[in-house]
Amino acid sequence: MTGHTRRNVLRGGLATAAAAGVAVPAQAAEAAPAGADRPRPPSPARIGRDDPRHRFLASRGYNRRFDGRPEHVWVVGTTGDVVRAVQEAVDTGRRVAVRSGGHGFEGFVDDPAVRVVIDTSAMNAVHYDARRRAFAVEAGALLGDVYRRLYLGWGVTIPAGWCPTVGAGGHVLGGGYGPLSRMMGLAVDHLYAVEVVVVDRAGRARAVVATRDPSDPARDLWWAHTGGGGGNFGIVTRYWFRTPGARGDDPARLLPAPPPTALSFTIEWDWNKLDKSSFARLVRNYGAWAERNSAPGSPATRLYSELELNRRPLGTIILIGQVAATSGAERLLDDHLAAVRRGVPAVPVRRTQARPWLAAALAGPPGVPGPDFRLKSKSAYLRRSLSARQIDALHHHLTRSDYEYPGGGLGLYTFGGQVNTVAPDATATPHRDTIMKLFLINGWEDPADDARNIAWVRGLYRDLYADTGGVPAAGDGAFINYPDTDLADPAWNKGAPWHALYYGDNYARLQRIKAKWDPRNVFHHALSVRPA
Repeated sequence: MTGHTRRNVLRGGLATAAAAGVAVPAQAAEAAPAGADRPRPPSPARIGRDDPRHRFLASRGYNRRFDGRPEHVWVVGTTGDVVRAVQEAVDTGRRVAVRSGGHGFEGFVDDPAVRVVIDTSAMNAVHYDARRRAFAVEAGALLGDVYRRLYLGWGVTIPAGWCPTVGAGGHVLGGGYGPLSRMMGLAVDHLYAVEVVVVDRAGRARAVVATRDPSDPARDLWWAHTGGGGGNFGIVTRYWFRTPGARGDDPARLLPAPPPTALSFTIEWDWNKLDKSSFARLVRNYGAWAERNSAPGSPATRLYSELELNRRPLGTIILIGQVAATSGAERLLDDHLAAVRRGVPAVPVRRTQARPWLAAALAGPPGVPGPDFRLKSKSAYLRRSLSARQIDALHHHLTRSDYEYPGGGLGLYTFGGQVNTVAPDATATPHRDTIMKLFLINGWEDPADDARNIAWVRGLYRDLYADTGGVPAAGDGAFINYPDTDLADPAWNKGAPWHALYYGDNYARLQRIKAKWDPRNVFHHALSVRPA
C-alpha cells in the first residue's frame, strides 16, 4: 500500500543513524485492446517455501518489523492468474493478501495469518486502450515506469507520488498524490476505471471492470477504489486513467501534460543555529505560507515542498521540493524561501537543479533509503497551521535529551490547490479542504530498540493532539496510505473513531460497498473496511 512515497523523513535521519460492471471471464479480462503493443505475460508461478525464490518474495515488504511467512507466493502475469490464485485460496480456506510495490508501513501483507500472497510485480504493462479512450496501468507497474511510458509515448502523466519505486497497485487506491497534485489534483481524480478480482457470496472469484460512467451498475466499486485503501474489496489488477471532461480520441489530450522542466531544491538549516524561538518561527512561517498559497488556481500551486523536521542529533532541518517550471520557477522558490525564513536568523544552505521534468520525476526525492529498517509512522491532514502548543510539543520531542536516537522526524507537506476542488463525496477520499499533510516516522535496525523507538513516535503524536484525545480531530483526519493501527486501539486513540479519521462521512457508503462486493470478508486486515 503505497501512498505518496512512504518515506522521505527517513532519507536524512536513517542515512545518518545507519551511517463496466459485468463480470468478465479471465480470458477476456486479460486480453489487450486492439493495437496495444504488449509483451507476452509470464506464466504464473506458485512458489512454495522449499523454493529459493520464496524468501525474497515473502520478505519484499518495506517495514522490517513485519516478517511474512506465507505457505506460498503466486507470481502472476494476468488477471486470469489472479482469479485462479484467489479461487484456490478461497476453496482451501487460506487467507490471501496482495503485494505490488511492497511499500506498506503496517503488517497487512506480512501478517502471520496470511497464508497466500499474490505478487503482481510482473503485471507492469502501461498502454493506451483505444476502446476505452483511456490509459491502462497494471497494478504491478512502478510509478517511475508509469511516468516514463506515459510521457515518452504520449506526452502526458498522472499526478501521483514522488518516489518512482512505489507500485501503482496500492498507491492509487489510497488517492495517490505527489508534486503535481496541487496543480492537477489526485491520481484518482483522473481514474476512469478499475479491474478488480472479487469473491461473491457463493465463493466464486471473478474479474469485474468498474467505471465512473453514471450508467455503470458497478460504479460503486469504482468509487470505492478512489481512496478506499487496499485490501478491502478485492485485488486490483488494472487501472484506466482519463481526465474527466477530456474529449476526442487523441491520447495526448486525455490526461494532463506535465511541465517541460522542474526545478528541484534542497534547503538545509543547521540545527545548532536554531534556538526554540527560531524553530517555532520557522514552523509557523511554513504553515502560514501554506495557508496563503493553497487556493485552487494560485500560481503558487506550481510549487510543492516538504519541511523535514528531523531530530536535533541529526544536525539539520531540510526543506525539499520541486517547482513545476515553465517560467518564473526561481522567483517562486525565492518567494517561498523568503516567507519561510522571515525572522529566522540562521542562514540555510541552498541547492537547486533544473532538469527536464521526466528526469526529475525518475530521480525521485533525495536520499530515499531502501527497505532496510524497522518503521513506525503516523499521519494527519492539516486545515491550518500547527498551534503554538503543538509546535512547543514538537520542539520538545525533537530535542529531548533523554532520547538520543537521531532517526525520527516529522514532515509537513504542502497540499490543497486543485485537490480541494473536488467534493468530499465525489471520491472515497474525503479530505478536500486541507493545506498540508503531516507525516511522522521513525526508523531503526535493531529489534531490541523497537519499544523505545515506537514509544517516541507515540509520545510525540499523543502530545501533538492532546486536545483531541491523542489523535487528529475527525474533521482533519489521517491518510490511509500511511496506515497506523494505533488509531484502532483505544489505548492510543481516545478521540475520533479510526474510520472517521481515514474516511470521514464516506465510511458508511464504503461499508455498504464492502458488503456487496466482498460479502465473505475475504479481503481484510487490521484497518480494513468492516462490512455494513
